[in-house]
Amino acid sequence: MTTGVERLFDELGHFKRFQACLYFAAIFQAISCGIHYLASVFLVETPNFFCDTPNITDILYRNHSSTSLADIWTHYKPGDGPVVVRTAGGDQWELSPCFKALRLDAINFQYEFFGNKTVESCGGFVYDHSEVEQSIVTEWDLVCEKEWLAKLSQPTFMLGVLVGALVFGDVADRIGRRPILMATSLCQFIFGVTVAFAENYYLFVVMRFLLAMVSSGYLVVVFVYVTEFTGNKFPETPFYLMAKGRYKEAQELLDTMAYFNGLPPTLKVSELKDKCDGALLKDNKQSGGTAMEVEKRLSILDMFGSLKMAGRSATCWAIWFIGSLGYYVFSLGSVNLGGNQYINLFLAGAVEIPSYLIGCFAMDRVGRKSTCAPALLLGGVACMLIIVVPQDIEVLAIVLSMTGKFAIAIAFGLIYLYTCELYPTTIRSLAVGSGSMMCRVGSVVAPFCVYLADIWIYLPQLIVGILAFIIGILTMFLPETLGQPLTSTLKEAEALGSKPKTKNPPVDALEMNQI
Repeated sequence: MTTGVERLFDELGHFKRFQACLYFAAIFQAISCGIHYLASVFLVETPNFFCDTPNITDILYRNHSSTSLADIWTHYKPGDGPVVVRTAGGDQWELSPCFKALRLDAINFQYEFFGNKTVESCGGFVYDHSEVEQSIVTEWDLVCEKEWLAKLSQPTFMLGVLVGALVFGDVADRIGRRPILMATSLCQFIFGVTVAFAENYYLFVVMRFLLAMVSSGYLVVVFVYVTEFTGNKFPETPFYLMAKGRYKEAQELLDTMAYFNGLPPTLKVSELKDKCDGALLKDNKQSGGTAMEVEKRLSILDMFGSLKMAGRSATCWAIWFIGSLGYYVFSLGSVNLGGNQYINLFLAGAVEIPSYLIGCFAMDRVGRKSTCAPALLLGGVACMLIIVVPQDIEVLAIVLSMTGKFAIAIAFGLIYLYTCELYPTTIRSLAVGSGSMMCRVGSVVAPFCVYLADIWIYLPQLIVGILAFIIGILTMFLPETLGQPLTSTLKEAEALGSKPKTKNPPVDALEMNQI
């Protein structure tokens, strides 16, 4: 089988025009998925706000006075005292984020007041639009007693990502990659437009959930799809069609690849079948039937079918989990850098650029495992060293924190490809989908981990560091896949990393047998 697969790409080209078209089409669509993911950062942004009172003529905030709220926002800090205003009718109000107080019998208009007040709930709110022009918070006043609704939208989106990764990964293994890619692309357009024109919060949340499902499903399936067409030596999609008995479609695909790559369509499906061992590709011409092994539908349980595969799957899931957990813990902490929120997001992502470049360079030279495991160990050590940093040396703590994110990002970027190479064709999409599911579990847990900073400011980083170090050790037990063929059966996948058995007995043994 190996010889036939190698010949397929040797004759059709490993990465030429056909593969390039697929690759860049996938990148184009993936950009829209990234936009939907990042949109969550700004859609639920809560700007500074306090109760609204009509007909304001004068404003006081501590040592600042003005007749315009725009002048106050640059000095305003929540929890640092109310904003005192005077209306055209002469009333004086103390405005806070979730309530306002009417000063009784106030004579002089000054910031300090020691008389009686009447406290009321807010009838409306006024927001600082200097950085956040519009969000679902300002659109539907999701503050104070409705604040939980705004916080619920992000976990709901991540839940949709989790469900989509698991569902579409499994479906793609059953009915094929292309139908799923087309369906999810169309649904992204429909749900994306619907979200933009949602008139109420509940429609918005439902549409975002569905949008998250299809976006996640697309990313999971397209990664496997591109990998199978542009792998190092071994394409899988033609063999997927042959494994399903769809030989005519497989032949058409081979001819199309040859045509796009400027090569004669000389490769025939029948030649590939003759060179296979028979594990996947069996003759289904008799009685119009197919072999049981070919048509057997695998489930997530097959990832844990043996002790070896169970340990491999658990370790892969752990890498997915810590990658996402570390990514969001570090990213959420980076917003405290100060300045414009868009610049903050840029800075949070800038550290990932060298990590991905180094990861791509290292994994093709020293190996997948030899890159992933040291990266996790480095991230763990960097995060755990934070506990010995004096609190007055904040720069050193920031450097260690960014080093942790840099290292974990290497493993996080690598695990997509590594998972593809650790599992066979028949279950590869499901493996990536289930890994992405654990990734979303990490993203859901991350905000709760960040809340632990109230106990100790560096506790979230310490937790990530300990987990990363432990998972790094476990990663060392995974097989190396650099230079290895993509597998087609669970038996082949399980044999990864195992030493090949010697077919012929040693010479000494032969001589003894002859004696």
